[in-house]
Amino acid sequence: DNAKVQKWIRFYTKNRAGKRAFMIHAERAGQYAPIMSEIMHQRGLPRDLIYVSMAESGFRNDARSWASAVGPWQFMKFTGKKFGLKINWEVDQRRDPFRATVAAGDYLKYLYDYFKDWRLAWGGYNAGEGKMGRAIKRYKTRDFWKISRGRYLRSETKNYVPKIMALAIIGKNLEHFGFKGKDAIKFDNLTEFETIEVPAKSDMFKIAGLIGVNKKKLQSLNPEILRWYTPTTSSYKLKVPVGKKAAWDGLAVNDVKAKDYQTYTIKKWGTLKHMNRMYKVPLDELEKLNGFSRHKKLGKGFVIKLPFRKGQSKKDPMYADLYFKKRSWKRRSRKRKYNKIIRTAMRKGKKISNPKQFYTVKKGDTLWTVSRRTGVAMNTIIRSNHSLLKRRMIRSGDKLVIR
Repeated sequence: DNAKVQKWIRFYTKNRAGKRAFMIHAERAGQYAPIMSEIMHQRGLPRDLIYVSMAESGFRNDARSWASAVGPWQFMKFTGKKFGLKINWEVDQRRDPFRATVAAGDYLKYLYDYFKDWRLAWGGYNAGEGKMGRAIKRYKTRDFWKISRGRYLRSETKNYVPKIMALAIIGKNLEHFGFKGKDAIKFDNLTEFETIEVPAKSDMFKIAGLIGVNKKKLQSLNPEILRWYTPTTSSYKLKVPVGKKAAWDGLAVNDVKAKDYQTYTIKKWGTLKHMNRMYKVPLDELEKLNGFSRHKKLGKGFVIKLPFRKGQSKKDPMYADLYFKKRSWKRRSRKRKYNKIIRTAMRKGKKISNPKQFYTVKKGDTLWTVSRRTGVAMNTIIRSNHSLLKRRMIRSGDKLVIR
């Protein structure tokens, strides 16, 4: 218990947005947290580690961070694979709340064995064990709270540990913190399921229809399956609602092989490389699906299979990883720094209310060079031109208020 933990307790219990976020995440916890807790316990770990998932994603299987960390435990691709999760075109087990919890337990145990302290282990989970180790050497202490006073760790990591503690303290004392009466947590029902074994590359739409389940329900039980068919390499144990295993076992014929592919007919000539550029589908997948090399020249009228299902829009959330506009980490970092400069200027700069003099931006100008040339403080320029600068950086031809 310290001031940093208390700050987060106040945020989740007194701040309207914070309290609403806590209630939503806690309600969602009803679906998975009891099983996650048991997985941790069976691995000899504290049950309270489920609050790491609450801090990371609010128990969302489809959560994706700006840095491309995925799933309820927000694994990066390299770390997920290192701890046994399968990640490819067809499957991303970072989204499986149970397999990912096993991997998270192994990773957290590894970090605890390395640091011998849960606060440092959590800091390492967020920042990376290398960064946390260097922080320990830099400040010559293993006390996380002393380390967090310095500037070496990002504020996200400094807040991460007290946030986990605050969530655990509130989560185990709900009524004490006011979550009762009309504010009582209405936990979602525990996710219960049976498993059926389906052949390799089975059509999820066909399976849903045959056993009488909504396709979205089937997808929600198997969030690790990224496409409309199960993995192509081997049979798959598919989770289905309780009672539906009998429906599957009772089928006389269960031909559910994925066959209903969309196709593209070549107009003049082309190769799989052209399809890759048009549809953003990895070349390896196009080669496997069509059975020939990416270099093969294809003539007019040749039909190419595409990994989309007939009647399915390419804008389906299933293909968000193909068509979601990915911005580089550097671009995101620049944007965050720019927004910070704007916020500072709005606090410290003076606003020119009745502008009489303007400056036309030239090629190569920056806000700093404009400030130097005109002798006007950069904060004043930003605040006086906020309507333009809040959206984007300056461009050649922009007219800025100077005096």
